[in-house]
Amino acid sequence: MGHPNTPATAAHEADRTVDEYLELAREIRHKLRAEQEVSDSQGTYSPAMHQWFREHGFYRLLQPKRYGGHELSLGDFYRVMIEISRGHPALGWSLTLAGGHALTVASHWPQAVQDEVFAGDGQFIAPHRAFPGGSCLAVEGGYRISGVFAYCTGVTYSTHAIVTVMQDAGTPAARSLACLVPRADFTILNDWGGSEILGMRASGSNSIRLDDVFVPEQAVVPFAGFFANQDVSHGTVGTRLHGNPLYLGYLMLPYHANLLAPVIGAARAALDEYQCLLKAQPHPLDPTHLRGEDPQYQRAFGQALAMTDAAEATLLYTCEQHQRLALRWQQDGQPLSVADNVRAWGTLQQAGRQACEAVELLFRTSGTSQARCDTRMLRYFSDVSMYRGHVGAQWESFSTYVGRAELGLPLEFLEL
Repeated sequence: MGHPNTPATAAHEADRTVDEYLELAREIRHKLRAEQEVSDSQGTYSPAMHQWFREHGFYRLLQPKRYGGHELSLGDFYRVMIEISRGHPALGWSLTLAGGHALTVASHWPQAVQDEVFAGDGQFIAPHRAFPGGSCLAVEGGYRISGVFAYCTGVTYSTHAIVTVMQDAGTPAARSLACLVPRADFTILNDWGGSEILGMRASGSNSIRLDDVFVPEQAVVPFAGFFANQDVSHGTVGTRLHGNPLYLGYLMLPYHANLLAPVIGAARAALDEYQCLLKAQPHPLDPTHLRGEDPQYQRAFGQALAMTDAAEATLLYTCEQHQRLALRWQQDGQPLSVADNVRAWGTLQQAGRQACEAVELLFRTSGTSQARCDTRMLRYFSDVSMYRGHVGAQWESFSTYVGRAELGLPLEFLEL
């Protein structure tokens, strides 16, 4: 039933189906919405909500069954995260990334490390600052890491953090390394939440500081190109240990889907709010009729609904395609190509574009009353605007890499 140190509750959680998790997410939605303002002002969700997620196994959804996790498919994981995000997109952004990086560690870190981080109470919660920063000094037995790493989403209740650094930066031998660091070895800075940031305020995206922290060699793995060109002729640590091609650990798709699922959740939340407005608010030019009676408002609602449905369908299809390619590797050893990885990322960006445009349409047509700082519609608009500005969401420039990959040309991006 899992790792011998995993508590009995984990075995009970593992019996839950994805439909049961979806229902739990729907049941908690009203509470997430009621706490939106407080969570945003604090920069994260409450300790009580964190405990609820722990008790119900939400941090374990991508964790291997060997360690008491669920090993959900990527598609099922994101279906659950969309439902959570529908209650509060910024909270969903935090939960998705905090729990989603179990996939990263289960795929690429050695068994001894996995035995340690997934043992005990079985909870593994970690942000990953994927783009390199800080300083790295190779020493006997490992590395000494220093620096401030921004945007460590999900760090509030973390057990660990993953930070990416450059070894031998500025030399031909430079390489990216991902370092797994226990919670006791870094400081969370008070630089997130409240009025300090436009949106995703409750995402716990604080910076962390490492001061000359020793990271043992076994806790460090190469991190180049989001593993898009990795050698999988003998699988990965994860496939050998867990027997599931999910743990091939190609990360371009899940790392962008971790951002996309909460944005689709934001679009669902905005649709819910808009529908309430249509049923309750009078038409601004004819107070004797409700807005929902006007074809112009009906059209905006229908268009946003269709765009959101298309975005979610694209996300789920792309996950299914990724799973098929992983199963193909399991059957005949054929790896996913760089083009497979880059196209998946680019496809998800287009889904993000649709979800953002859906929220923007709803915000624009909901009237100036919804531009007040205390409205949910403004919150959802601000949240998707944060995604739109994310470096990984720039579909205009990223399309160049999609084209290069498909043409068999060097990407000139992420050393690919």
